[in-house]
Amino acid sequence: MKTPVVGAVVGLDIGGSKTRGIKWMDGTAVADVSGGSANVQNVSRAQARSNLGGVFAGLDGETVARVVVGSGGIDTADDAQALTELIQPLAPSAVVSVVHDTRLLLAAAGCSTGIAVIAGTGSAAWGTNGEDQARAGGWGYLLGDEGSGYWFGREAVRYSLERMNNGLRPDELTQALLKSCGLTGPEGLIALFHGDAGREFWAAKSPLVFECAASGHTASLDMILQAGADLATLAAKCAEQLTIEGPIVLGGGLGMNQPTLQTAMRIALVTRGLETLQVLTQDPVFGALQLASD
Repeated sequence: MKTPVVGAVVGLDIGGSKTRGIKWMDGTAVADVSGGSANVQNVSRAQARSNLGGVFAGLDGETVARVVVGSGGIDTADDAQALTELIQPLAPSAVVSVVHDTRLLLAAAGCSTGIAVIAGTGSAAWGTNGEDQARAGGWGYLLGDEGSGYWFGREAVRYSLERMNNGLRPDELTQALLKSCGLTGPEGLIALFHGDAGREFWAAKSPLVFECAASGHTASLDMILQAGADLATLAAKCAEQLTIEGPIVLGGGLGMNQPTLQTAMRIALVTRGLETLQVLTQDPVFGALQLASD
């Protein structure tokens, strides 16, 4: 049985697009603030420090005794220490704990064991059987992040350029993508993709794929099915390493808000003998309070 949290606790969920912070006093939420991403894989260290400063200004970090942080890109003890060093001056009296953001997700689902899968700007899976831990994915957009918002945006660009190479006119998905990007032709996608538009820009294009799939666009549906299979593979790798079947909890902005992706992942999991998928019903940041009581 977990010990109720006494005093002031701050939980942070640092994603690829934003940072959300909640302050609890004796277990009751008293402040909820959001700001820009503080993930140093996505923004500079200076920008991360500035964004964190804005969030903590609204949380009154000076009075906090404990800070629990979940962030993408926390793959080593050095990663955790680097983020701790950014946060500690903003909450000088607090004990700061930094974990990979997938751990927040499982805790937010009220699970002490199981597998968490994030499908947001990026993607990753983490699990525990109570004794051992396992990770899969979470390599970042240059090496992986299959099934993520960024992956969908990139795949829409690749699809549109492939049609152009084959001498085909822009179809429903390409037209929607070009309109969203303010372009008149697919050739402009190349420079835009390699320009200053970052991960968040392309991740924000992911809803276009789901909208086109809903209207019957076959290639868009194929992308969603592939994403569901890729996310299921991440979960299955953790399940195999830990010798557990679940529960498997799906979170992240994309995972929590796109039923078609949820269905695709559920189908892919069933083919692997895993039938315990549940979709997170509250934001992962609420898992910080659970971790604070460990």
